[in-house]
Amino acid sequence: MGMRSAEGAPMLSVAAAAVALEAVGLCVAVVANAIDDVDGRTGTQSNAVGFMVLEFVIAVGVAAMTLGIGRAQPWSRTPAVMVQVFTAVIAIWLLEAHRYAWGLPALLLAVAGLAGLFAPASLRALNRRL
Repeated sequence: MGMRSAEGAPMLSVAAAAVALEAVGLCVAVVANAIDDVDGRTGTQSNAVGFMVLEFVIAVGVAAMTLGIGRAQPWSRTPAVMVQVFTAVIAIWLLEAHRYAWGLPALLLAVAGLAGLFAPASLRALNRRL
């Protein structure tokens, strides 16, 4: 069986792009947190470092999902959907906290990611072949 790709499912490419941008956003958050830590704007340094490491590990996992979606690998669908749901929840929380610069893009990416993942052609492309 040959390797499948997102070429036959353009909305799958939309999902892959949304997930990739989420991974980039996580990396930006890591850098922003590192700057805050260096400037002394964090509560405790040990918590800040641990949080940055966690964010980076999650960013690597989300980047791996991007590759899986782009290659139409079935394993990538469930974690990618979960990331979109979590991103939407966090986006709503950010919007409620009036953090529009982070919340609005996150919400738009989550909606685009879910739309891309649940498009009929995307579902067919990510379907397990038995």
